[in-house]
This record gives sequence, structure tokens and C-alpha cells, in this order.
Amino acid sequence: MNQRARQRAETRERIVEAAAACFAERGFRAASTREIAARAGTNQGLITYHFKSKDALWRAAAGHFFGQIRTMIETQRPVLDGLDEREASREAVRDFVRFAAAHPEFFRFMLEAGKHDDERLQWLVETQLRPIYEQIPGMGDFSDPARAHALYSLIGAGSMMFAVAPEVQRLTGLDPAKPEAVEAHADFVARLVVP
Repeated sequence: MNQRARQRAETRERIVEAAAACFAERGFRAASTREIAARAGTNQGLITYHFKSKDALWRAAAGHFFGQIRTMIETQRPVLDGLDEREASREAVRDFVRFAAAHPEFFRFMLEAGKHDDERLQWLVETQLRPIYEQIPGMGDFSDPARAHALYSLIGAGSMMFAVAPEVQRLTGLDPAKPEAVEAHADFVARLVVP
């Protein structure tokens, strides 16, 4: 890749990361491409150059987040293969909690996206969420309503503490971002979900 192509790719990645943060904070409707350009340290014209629309940029931001999840799953799979079923399940939960701690903006993004039953949510479920869940044994089949309850209980228990970290710190004095707090929470949620 030549220097110019590398610069274009780096600019595009900065825009996607800035968009992901902005959409997580404000949601699709309130986020502006002007604010995204400012966060990315670029001009608004480059957003139009790289993305045909704000919607295309939002989809790229979603793809960015889900790419991180796919990487986590691929990295996790060989580690889990050597464990018994119960401990493999617990370790998968711990990894999920660690991901939530490292990427609290992802869960804010999903909360914003999940509020609106629109075409973007349909696209997100069909192209990103469902394929992820179908990769995880026992997770893609929601014919048993208990699985939906279990899934959203895990998501809430594993991510909320990090998504509202300032509140947690102000209320409890605990800094959820500290490595020891992350590990304690990961172990707590793993044992809660997989007794």
C-alpha cells in the first residue's frame, strides 16, 4: 500500500472510530457529521468522500464494533476448547465482561440503536447480531424464551457497570475500570450466570 492509500485508510479509520463514539453518546438522530469530523480531526468533506451518507457511516461504526467482538470470539475459541463445559462457559462470560469493560461505548451504542425499531435496527440484527449468536453453541435458537431472558440478563449484568462507570464511582467509590475491579466483576458475573 502506498503512502497516499495508507493515509486514506487511516483517515477513514479515525472517522469510523469518532463516529462510533459519537453515535454511542448521542444516538443516530442527534449525532452530527460536523461533530464526528471534529472528533476525527478532519473536515466534513472527507466524511462525504469516504461514506455516501450518515447512515453508511453508522453502519461502518457498527461493523467496527462487531469486528472487535468477532476478534474476541476467534481469540477465545482455542482457549475454551481445552476446558470442561462449565468452566468453558464461565471463561466465555469472563471474556464477555472484559470486553464490556474495554469497550463500554459498544453497549451505549447498542442501547441507542435498540431504542428504535427501524431499518437500521433490522440491519443490525440480521447482519451483525444474529450471525454472532449463531456462532455460539446454544445461543442462536430463541425458540425457548428462557434463552432471551438469560442473554439479556448476561448483557445487563456484564456491561452496565462499565457503561455507567461515572455513576458507579460516584455512588460506590469503586472505579470499575481498574483491572482488579474488572476481574472481580468478571468472576462475579461468571459464577452468577454459570453456578
